[in-house]
Amino acid sequence: MQRLMQIYLVGGAVRDELLGLAIKDRDWVVVGASADDLLAQGFRPVGRDFPVFIKPDTGEEYALARTERKSGHGYAGFQFHASPEVTLEEDLARRDLTINAMAQSEQGELVDPYGGEKDIAARKLRHVSDAFSEDPLRVLRVARFAARFAPLGFDVADDTLDLMRQISHSGELEHLTTERVWQEFERALATDHPLVFLAVLKQVDALDRLLPEFASLDLELTAPVIDRLKAVDSSPESCFALLCELTLTAKTLTKNTLTTKTLTAQTEQPSQQITQIAERLKAPNRFRDLAVQFCSWHETLYQLEQVDAAQRLEMIHALRLLKKQNNLTALLHLTQARHPDFDLQLSARLQDLLLTLERISTQDLMRAGFTGKALGQAIEAEQLKCCSHF
Repeated sequence: MQRLMQIYLVGGAVRDELLGLAIKDRDWVVVGASADDLLAQGFRPVGRDFPVFIKPDTGEEYALARTERKSGHGYAGFQFHASPEVTLEEDLARRDLTINAMAQSEQGELVDPYGGEKDIAARKLRHVSDAFSEDPLRVLRVARFAARFAPLGFDVADDTLDLMRQISHSGELEHLTTERVWQEFERALATDHPLVFLAVLKQVDALDRLLPEFASLDLELTAPVIDRLKAVDSSPESCFALLCELTLTAKTLTKNTLTTKTLTAQTEQPSQQITQIAERLKAPNRFRDLAVQFCSWHETLYQLEQVDAAQRLEMIHALRLLKKQNNLTALLHLTQARHPDFDLQLSARLQDLLLTLERISTQDLMRAGFTGKALGQAIEAEQLKCCSHF
């Protein structure tokens, strides 16, 4: 008996529409069709693990309805089966959370066999079935969804937390690649509440297994600092830099050091420690570089009025602030978050100092007779003179 091909909007687009959020991407599932059927209609195949196709006129992804069976360790240890006989309900059953297991027909009818709409109303992140525990990546995904939807009042259902904890204790997390862990972590860093991501992982005994570098953080004390940063800078790079700095100083943090102008003792070699963290996590270089710069120089930037001209100039050169491409804005935001009494007028004065330094004319010094090593010394002397008048 030949089935009628039906196309449904699925996943995040359906969820976000019910939440009243902007829809960024649309994914579709095709029921009652084969790969040959879609190829005959001009769809372009992509992906090797399961049949996914691109619709040429929209560029959107259309996947054949499929089921999956656990066949190995980790998030990639699955065998997929796609055929015209697979129903929409069977396809939705393999998804992680009920709020992601809804579909919408071409006529706009909601298909919700697992109670996603009810869980949206209750603001609960709940697994679809016990098959949830077969995929260790879902521990990270649920934690990320908890961070993303924290402003809307969502939290993770107790029975889902239990399954996540079982995954943590099963040893399956060790089969996740570092790259996949970083991908989820980076997405969480970009949310307004990245500490929720860490808190959920900690709650299910996964934090010290997946991100041990941040397991020592007191999340309650860290929250006001992160909130101050997110108010002015939502970038994941800045959030990573701040978490690294707070991690390096975690042993000396007290409530006072996070809420007053009291300075926390600097780690002796933040550059080496940050590099080790970034290398283990396989973080992109831009994350590592900003974290190293901030951890190494935020105290100097904070005390810029008190340090001498040589220290100011050393910081300017180390941070490459005389180059067109630099991280000054991010570093100022980070310093403001770390030291709430940071004098924002210093940033304007620093900008003026940088303009003054840029106006130092090498040609004028050469016309005055300076060459070679003496020219370099003359330039530095002029720079120090400028820095002394900060």
